[in-house]
Amino acid sequence: MTRPQDTAPADAEATQPGPAPKKHRGRKLLLGVGVLVIVAAVIAGGYLFNLARTFDTNSTKIEQAFPAESTRPEKAPTAQGAGGKAPVNILLMGSDSRGATEADAEQGVATDQRADTLMLVHIPADRKNIYTMSVMRDLWVDIPGHGQAKINAALALGGTPLMVQTIESIFKQRIDHVAMVDFQGFKGLTDALGGVSVDIKVPFASSHLKGHYFQAGPNTLNGDEALAFVRERYAYADGDYQRVRNQQDYLKSVIKKSTDGQTLFNPVTINNLVGALSPYVSVDKSLDAATLAGLALELKDVRAQNTVMFTLPTAGTGTSGDGQSIVLPLQAAIGHISEALSSDSLGTYVNQNNFQNGN
Repeated sequence: MTRPQDTAPADAEATQPGPAPKKHRGRKLLLGVGVLVIVAAVIAGGYLFNLARTFDTNSTKIEQAFPAESTRPEKAPTAQGAGGKAPVNILLMGSDSRGATEADAEQGVATDQRADTLMLVHIPADRKNIYTMSVMRDLWVDIPGHGQAKINAALALGGTPLMVQTIESIFKQRIDHVAMVDFQGFKGLTDALGGVSVDIKVPFASSHLKGHYFQAGPNTLNGDEALAFVRERYAYADGDYQRVRNQQDYLKSVIKKSTDGQTLFNPVTINNLVGALSPYVSVDKSLDAATLAGLALELKDVRAQNTVMFTLPTAGTGTSGDGQSIVLPLQAAIGHISEALSSDSLGTYVNQNNFQNGN
């Protein structure tokens, strides 16, 4: 039985613009990519050497991040008039625990680890916008070599390479970089910022913090509260749909707090941010501090209103043949997004579906 929750484009909202000195634009807006981008943003600043060393030393490199080349889409061509650049696609995965199973996933072998959060970040060739699309973890898809299953099962069945191959096969697009972030990193990140204020849309009693109730409206969250907030799904009638919205709201709040003057120009706070997050980040071997800094410089003219977070539209929820509760794919939306990515015109799709206005 189907419950059509997101038959139309779901819950997108652009971050709001704010004043920024010109020399810090690239740092400021790379944050829109997600938690990993916060690291990139500060590395591009004046503390380059120490912060880059901290990130490269403390973060984990994924030894085998990509599938066999013969299975992959071709690299995106360089766009004419784009300064010799090509679009960039980054797959962000969030997990709820690190350990042996995640290490297996990073090595490209089967594991019982599943991705709790999936985001596809698209940076167009002209570097004028950043788009971050959440993908529901229970989306029912074809996993290459394994048949149909929930998309987050790809990590369990074949590690990071199979997850990348699954995303590439769905959208017919090549993934250029991969990053895995442990939810525990959100706790340290939030505390390093001195707390993060989130406007909570749906109040709930936490299933992770005993006795804690999250009131509707602005809440200043500490690390433990932020971790409970981004994890929560059992308190909602629509489960993971609301959790995805909460995660997007949290990231937007982190962006706002990280880019205000008191944070951006405070070397102690910036150092604490990188130190708190980098141990919880795993990236493909090519996504080092220098690469992130270079990408930040390419995005120097991007402003906050040019960053958009939205959720891949779905056909609601249902039940698989073997009795699993699943999220049904909306093939028309997948097709349109695939075409938009191929033509490097995702902005047109976003505008046509009113994502820019938070619908």
